[in-house]
Amino acid sequence: MKVGIYTLGCKVNTYESEYIINELKKNNFEIRDFDDINDIYIINTCTVTNNSDSKSRKMIRHARKLNKNACIVAVGCFIEYNKKIIEDLMPEIDIIVGNKDKSILVDLINDYMINHKRINDIQDNFDENFEDMFIDNYNTRTRAFVKIQDGCENFCSYCVIPRVRGKCRSKDKEKVIKEIETLVKNGYKEIILTGIHTGNYGVDINTNFASLLKEIVKIEGLKRLRISSIEATELTDDVLDIIKNNKVIVNHFHIPIQSGSDKVLKIMNRKYNIEYFKNIIDKIRKISPDVSITTDIITGHPGENDEEFKNTLENVKKINFAKLHVFPYSVRNDTPSSRLAQIPDYIKKEQTDKLLALSNKLEIDYMKKFLNKNLEVLFETSKDGYSYGHTTNYLTVKVLGTIPSSTFKNVKLINIEYPYIFGEIIDED
Repeated sequence: MKVGIYTLGCKVNTYESEYIINELKKNNFEIRDFDDINDIYIINTCTVTNNSDSKSRKMIRHARKLNKNACIVAVGCFIEYNKKIIEDLMPEIDIIVGNKDKSILVDLINDYMINHKRINDIQDNFDENFEDMFIDNYNTRTRAFVKIQDGCENFCSYCVIPRVRGKCRSKDKEKVIKEIETLVKNGYKEIILTGIHTGNYGVDINTNFASLLKEIVKIEGLKRLRISSIEATELTDDVLDIIKNNKVIVNHFHIPIQSGSDKVLKIMNRKYNIEYFKNIIDKIRKISPDVSITTDIITGHPGENDEEFKNTLENVKKINFAKLHVFPYSVRNDTPSSRLAQIPDYIKKEQTDKLLALSNKLEIDYMKKFLNKNLEVLFETSKDGYSYGHTTNYLTVKVLGTIPSSTFKNVKLINIEYPYIFGEIIDED
């Protein structure tokens, strides 16, 4: 049976889709490009914004157009968010799964193929336990995600993720270590820890993120450890101490700020103010002055006037991020923010454009700091006579020639060819 899978949204979805792919392969399914004529299409959906919902619907309907006789499987957050209406809303879907039972998707597909009866497997108790998954190989040979946690209980006023992902659940520490050890033995040089609320790991199993990090950095053969995203409030002194004393943890951290205005942060129900955030960044930069700090920002959130947006611009410049990921506020039904006076779309667009322009400047300024310096690059891909990889501080480097993937090379960074830095391999003889 031929299967195409399409993944929207976050790194957790990426991990879960990779697990599904591995399970399908073990059961003799053939994984093919999504746009091929397949027997089965799986769409792992997202609902973080209205645009995510729209893309999820579009890909489900696109799959049906590709093959009217195919089995269409839709799973994940968009399904969970719309579970009361999804069966009637989208008759295209043959197998409906929320955020539980992704681990048994192969069984559900086999059942459908035998009985040809629509399956609705949306669970009411989906958030009770961590759904264990174990991956020993990825399609790529360089970097591997490991999901350590699921769920969120921050309840930011604009967000539905706690509703669709449930309460915080953590993977058993020994299982995390075993999975990473297996991936490292199988040749993966960089491990990326991911979760819905990654830094809150352990809250439900009487441990914490720092305790897990202490064990991971001891794993023999692990070259790089990256944290996909972490809240400022979770960069505790214990975590910072581990970062300071272990070179395996990369020199890049993605720390969402969401707004540079204390007033807006309070409306958003974020758990810090700007002074607290700046203090955390200062602590990280004392450990590593050249660290890359990237962030997320929401524009046009209710309560943000011109003065509040000006504060955001000023504070972004002061903090001096290496890059911004900018998202116009998207109304999510039945959230506290949805009940407030809304800001017009044209203002959101103006704000987004200003922040993206600032991000471009900040990113190039950060790149300039490393020109004519030698940095170690982990190469990942080759195309059209060039090879591409990342430094520990997440600069994307481009060099002439074909470098095998999963290879480390020392590179002198020569000039900026945005979004890359062009470099030359240093003679290692």
